[in-house]
Amino acid sequence: MDSAAPKGSFGRHRKIMPFVSGSTEALRDASREKAASLNQHVLGYGAVAEAEWAAAGIAAPDLPAMRQYRLGRIRAELKRRGYAGALLYDPVNIRYATDSTNMQLWVAHNPTRHCFVATEGPVVLFDYFSCEHLSDHSGVVDEVRPAISWMYLYGGELTEQKVRRWAAGIADLVREHGGGNSRIAVDHVNPEGVEELHRLGISIGNGEAVMENARLIKSPDEILAMRRAIVACEAAMGEMEQALKPGISENELWAELHRGNIARGGEWIETRLLTSGPRTNPWFQECSSRKIESGDLVAFDTDLIGPYGFCADLSRTWLCGSTKPTNEQRDLFRIAADQIEHNAELMQPGVSFRDLVERSAVPPDDCFPTRYGVLYHGVGLADEYPTLPHASDWTSDTPDGVLEPDMVLCVESYIGRLGGHEGVKIEEQILITETGNEQLSTYPLDARLLG
Repeated sequence: MDSAAPKGSFGRHRKIMPFVSGSTEALRDASREKAASLNQHVLGYGAVAEAEWAAAGIAAPDLPAMRQYRLGRIRAELKRRGYAGALLYDPVNIRYATDSTNMQLWVAHNPTRHCFVATEGPVVLFDYFSCEHLSDHSGVVDEVRPAISWMYLYGGELTEQKVRRWAAGIADLVREHGGGNSRIAVDHVNPEGVEELHRLGISIGNGEAVMENARLIKSPDEILAMRRAIVACEAAMGEMEQALKPGISENELWAELHRGNIARGGEWIETRLLTSGPRTNPWFQECSSRKIESGDLVAFDTDLIGPYGFCADLSRTWLCGSTKPTNEQRDLFRIAADQIEHNAELMQPGVSFRDLVERSAVPPDDCFPTRYGVLYHGVGLADEYPTLPHASDWTSDTPDGVLEPDMVLCVESYIGRLGGHEGVKIEEQILITETGNEQLSTYPLDARLLG
């Protein structure tokens, strides 16, 4: 649980009026104080999640320290690349910068919330109408302004006028806090916004590069938060496995993971990757109404955004019912498990991305055409940089790099024969340490399929 933090030194973009009984301003302030004290991030994650974390021996992260660390990472990257600030629309990037949330999935496709992080200056959050209270807990948001939403839904044929008004506000911030530097990093913005900022003399660079590199190295408190998110995810997976009986539909089983995630204060699930029996090959079928039968393999990828906004990205394959697995099911499972074990061992600090994939185990020839698209990928608040393909898929525009301590990556395997009946998906979440690595995910593999 996090207590309300003091506001920054740049104000909240509102005039504090003297208290007059019954005045609109006084009532608004009182309402905002009440709302801030009841913010979900202040109330915490509840008795169930806290008991599970206590049983796992995972301490609570220091959230104010985590927020300051993240802001420092962003500003260091902005300085390194010569930017006056960053303009962020991606709700995951806004979460990283401010640790505040508001209708995360809705604003991901309706750009009505954005944030400006000055390299030398304030963090200004442009939030949805009457949502100023949603960031009062963070301690890193210096000012809240109403967002000018210029998507067509709000602007119609007058969108151009809204764009001009929006861009003028951003340009004023850059001039006020840029120290003569008019270059900013932007993660996502529509072309008419880019054109108007350019017209006002603002130069735009790649905000994704700034944010992905800032998010790359996790602080100790971020790792604690991620551990807690994984514990919550695996508890929900246990509830799924308990519910797995012949006759349950894929959708009904998948709903158990959603229920368990939300009950523990988690946020959303990014995909619908749960399939059974013949729908497990090829991979990437989405969850369906199919009834799961005894003897079916059931494979899934959590892709789960859990407590603290952290991603728990794990995959498992289970056998439904009390029947014995077939030899083919055991063979596929053993290939996948062995590939994961071998490839996880290679994840050591100082190893280059290219060397890592060159030395990685790959599916056998009859499974290679259906291989998973990547061997490894970064993970934090969501799937993150880097993404490392199989060596045969490495091209001249695949970026190289080096594994560093406090990076977290997932290692993946999908094994299904080309034209085969079923397939197996396994994925683990791995922390790179100073001396090697630590597997953060602990949910056991299905022992019947390992036998």
